[in-house]
Amino acid sequence: MAFLIRQTLVYAIPLMIVALAGVFAERSGIINLALEGMMIFGAFIGIVCLNVMVSLGWFDAVKNSGNMWNMQWYLLLTMLVSAVAGSIFSLLLAFAAINLKADQTIGGTALNMLAPAIVLFLVRITAKQNVLQLSSGDSATWFMIKKSMWGFDKSYKLSVLGEAFLNKVYLTTYFCILLFVLMSVLLYKTKFGLRLRSCGENPQASASLGINVIRMRYYGVMISGALAGLGGCVFAVTTANCSANGDVAGFGFLALAVMIFGNWKPLPIAGGAILFGLFKCIAASYNTLDVNADGVYALANIGLDSNFYRMLPYLITLIVLAFTSKSSRAPKAEGIPYDPGKR
Repeated sequence: MAFLIRQTLVYAIPLMIVALAGVFAERSGIINLALEGMMIFGAFIGIVCLNVMVSLGWFDAVKNSGNMWNMQWYLLLTMLVSAVAGSIFSLLLAFAAINLKADQTIGGTALNMLAPAIVLFLVRITAKQNVLQLSSGDSATWFMIKKSMWGFDKSYKLSVLGEAFLNKVYLTTYFCILLFVLMSVLLYKTKFGLRLRSCGENPQASASLGINVIRMRYYGVMISGALAGLGGCVFAVTTANCSANGDVAGFGFLALAVMIFGNWKPLPIAGGAILFGLFKCIAASYNTLDVNADGVYALANIGLDSNFYRMLPYLITLIVLAFTSKSSRAPKAEGIPYDPGKR
């Protein structure tokens, strides 16, 4: 059970934070279909940043000191760099959608095609192969938080929740949950959030009250890009074992589904991310999943083809959207270019 909880969170956290990224853009009035591309770009920049740290000897210095907690500062720095990179990459969408008034769906699709092309091109140049990996070590070696780091003996048995949240976990889980709460408060409980959301509902009315609609939409897209870039970094570190290859396993598109399922609201989005994260966990580890710790691998013994389990998260996504899309309410001005002269 501890393994199931832990791995579900590993898959759910990137979905949750990237779905919130989509909310910021779309609440401001800009459709952001480019979440996948922003994740890919953020993941690549994150791995590049980690490789630079390895080459400078920072990781080896921490390992020699014996205090592996210091590695978490480097992970936080990497996430910050990826967030900045994602925000910069999102300016392409913002400029096209806001200044050029281009079709936002086409713009987002174009960025989803551009990001993997750029990343693969740069990976081939730098790594001479199709995958960029850490030059030394992996996620478990450098960033995994184990119970011994909390002062527990390796033979000490923790409770189920203790094992799920204190052993073999990543700082990204705690950090992203805290960030999710803070950004949700920013969007729904502050003056800035109210102004941002008003631009996605009625930009002309917002402008009549002195709100700079163009600036607020830029803010929305840039925050969206930062969160998506961060989500890409989290995916690369926790799920892809510190590697980047121009692919994030469709997590950006799954995040869009989570956002629509959650009706552009934080709490339902968190629930949807956990649901999809659970099925993603089952798809990845069905043959070794022992829920009751009784030595029985029930899902593996059913005899279903492995491709069924791999298909399950996406199948569940289609089913959930089919039943919930009618009740979803997108921002009224979403996807409509802002015209200051229109009333």
